[in-house]
Amino acid sequence: MGPGKALFIASIAAVVVVLDFITKKLIMLYVNPYEAVDILPFLRIVNVKNMGAAFGLFSNLGNNVFISIYVIAIIIITLYCLSIPKGIELFALALILGGSIGNLIDRLTIGKVIDFIDFFINRWHWPAFNVADSALTAGMVLLLWVNIKSLKIKNQN
Repeated sequence: MGPGKALFIASIAAVVVVLDFITKKLIMLYVNPYEAVDILPFLRIVNVKNMGAAFGLFSNLGNNVFISIYVIAIIIITLYCLSIPKGIELFALALILGGSIGNLIDRLTIGKVIDFIDFFINRWHWPAFNVADSALTAGMVLLLWVNIKSLKIKNQN
């Protein structure tokens, strides 16, 4: 991996990690646990801790399992970046890397992940999430889109 590519990946991941860290610290300082602060008719800021994976799934597995998963994911993403030339796929992987590191920091420091963004419609709530989760999701969607687009181009030839 050339220095330009490494700097690009590190910069994007660092922006995600810093934004995630700052927003979580602000939530911890200014929003009491389980308090809800209405922002828009469909958006609240909350202060909840997630012991599990996405949507609180697998919370019974324990923190060490999730730490291991994040470390393995970070290693695999970093190795995969060595084979990606550039473009949206590299950007997507950098977002996933930053999101993984952001949530790993929570796992290592407090043993769970701080979530604070709560979208809802009436009584239906999307599970609370954070900046790292948003970067992970955006990165995975972009990666999927690029790979589907690539498959369509190969199938047309």
